[in-house]
Amino acid sequence: MARLLSSSDIRSLSRGLGIQPTKKWGQNFVIDANTVRRIAATAGLDEDDVVMEVGPGLGSLTLALIEIARRVIAVEIDPKLALALPTTVAHRAPEEHERLHVIETDAARIRADQLPEPPTALVANLPYNVAVPVVLHALETFPTLDKGLVMVQAEVGDRLTAGPGTKIYGAPSVKMAWYAKARRAGSVSPNVFWPVPNVASGLVAFERHESPEANRKEVFGAVDAAFGQRRKMLRQSLKSWAGSGEAADEILRRAGVEPTRRGESLDITEFIALADAKETL
Repeated sequence: MARLLSSSDIRSLSRGLGIQPTKKWGQNFVIDANTVRRIAATAGLDEDDVVMEVGPGLGSLTLALIEIARRVIAVEIDPKLALALPTTVAHRAPEEHERLHVIETDAARIRADQLPEPPTALVANLPYNVAVPVVLHALETFPTLDKGLVMVQAEVGDRLTAGPGTKIYGAPSVKMAWYAKARRAGSVSPNVFWPVPNVASGLVAFERHESPEANRKEVFGAVDAAFGQRRKMLRQSLKSWAGSGEAADEILRRAGVEPTRRGESLDITEFIALADAKETL
């Protein structure tokens, strides 16, 4: 069994590597072993899973994941951390360290051909400013991802899991619904991080479902247009996406959506109906 990192271990490793957590990459390292055990357990992993971990940092969560999964593919943007991680895992999990594969790259731009094999699960402690693009990019790029658990800013978690008709419902909510069913899976205390963030954090779990038979580009285009001017009625906010005001009215009519509604009232099926209607013009 791997020896997980304590708070003093994290600080000692950081000093030894000459690393100070940086805001540039949103680095807040988890320093509580109970928290990483909880995340690994909540992710619902089994011994056949290939986990893609984004932002492994010094390896706190990596060590918990490698005990369970068949392989952990750690995607790290910081070159110092990417270089040090295999040594840390080999030292603290000598029986499992060969399951680790580290890739030094930006997770928001990673390609399928960079991975040694297709991942089945995404588990990550994500900086709030890149959480949404990283999750959506992973779901689009790796169709084999059938589940995931990400730790994000609480507000981001609310947006990813929100339903129509709420103030926090927006483009991230709809786009996540295209790929998967997402839910809040708990909260995380700021005190388990170093440095301590000034925002609350939470867990979001998701399970992929079969993607709709529709033009994703057009659906997401409608979503972006509707929420780009979310206070306006759809007949106004969809004009640029549709090509004209007249086209927007006709698309709305064919989709069976009232032109006076606003984007925040539509669910994913209605955005799909809009995209389908545009293609029949």
